[in-house]
Amino acid sequence: MNARAAHADFATQASTFAALHAGRPTAAMVSNLHVRVETLHTGAGTLPVSVHDGRQGDAWVCSPRTTYADCAGEESARYLPASLRDGAHWLLSTLGGGLALSGLDNAVAINNWLLSTNLYPPLDAVDPASMIEEAVARWPRHTLWFRSLNEHHNGDWLDALRAAGCLPVASRQVYLYDDIASLASRRRDLKRDLSLLLRTPLRHCRDDEVTEHDYTRIAELYALLYIGKYSRHNPLYGKDFLRAWHHAGLLSFEGFRDDDGRLVCVIGLFRQGCTVTAPIVGYDTAMPQRMGLYRLAMACAYRACIENGWRLNFSAGAADFKRLRGGTPSIEYSAVYARHLPRGTRLTVAALSAITCHIGAPLLRRYRL
Repeated sequence: MNARAAHADFATQASTFAALHAGRPTAAMVSNLHVRVETLHTGAGTLPVSVHDGRQGDAWVCSPRTTYADCAGEESARYLPASLRDGAHWLLSTLGGGLALSGLDNAVAINNWLLSTNLYPPLDAVDPASMIEEAVARWPRHTLWFRSLNEHHNGDWLDALRAAGCLPVASRQVYLYDDIASLASRRRDLKRDLSLLLRTPLRHCRDDEVTEHDYTRIAELYALLYIGKYSRHNPLYGKDFLRAWHHAGLLSFEGFRDDDGRLVCVIGLFRQGCTVTAPIVGYDTAMPQRMGLYRLAMACAYRACIENGWRLNFSAGAADFKRLRGGTPSIEYSAVYARHLPRGTRLTVAALSAITCHIGAPLLRRYRL
């Protein structure tokens, strides 16, 4: 897809997103998100913006405090060796208090689609310095955040935002696939998963076979995995969100049904240009592991990328699973602008940048998270 087509595709989706969310309460569709959705106009078209006013307990996709204190605390307790946990707990508790006092959680996230992974348009039609100048004028008391940037797919954005005065803040390690068709011929686990799609006794459900009754079930399956198994700080998408995004063409679904026609696993794909991510994954966690429900859901995404020539940002989590299937690990960053804010907030951003880039990112790499 050339740059002009990519911009047009992005602009259409951004307008659709704004029609669904701008000026409407987000908590009606995502119960743990209390933000205002606004828009910012750029040369690449309209960018969606979330405005968070520091409400504690909101999902991490809009709240920096939740991301870097609450979620990081969960992850460190779950994955770090025992020798590091006490130190990490102290550091993150201290950091959480500092974030709350600094006002950092009054955060405007630019190009925020309320998803775990945001995708970006080509940079060629965007002037980050002008965009930041306009954002500062509109939201003079908020930090400015650009989430979901990685060097592999968004190196030009990171460079341009640094040049415009943003500081990098490391957030997660994500897993990227640029040529899944090639990987499928070399990676045994990936090959086995793709063959499972043809061998499973479960009935395949295509995107156009999703019915009105399925949205409640998709929300249940997502919550079983992302809330019940992973973290209560993940966004809790309700059936109304899933229905609205599906009908608007922002999400496509694929999954499998049991003999009673009930969905037992599902994946929801969000695509911009030639890049796709999977913000919705869920399966019935009470069913036997031998059925391979998680593998089936993930394999649907791999197959779709092979068939359409897409590259895949498979976000974070299930690191060993994604590595075994050829995913390339890449540290994900937020670029944060705070030069217009009081000294205490600026120092907090600088400290957060230093801690996450010089301590957090090396730990993510070392422990292969």
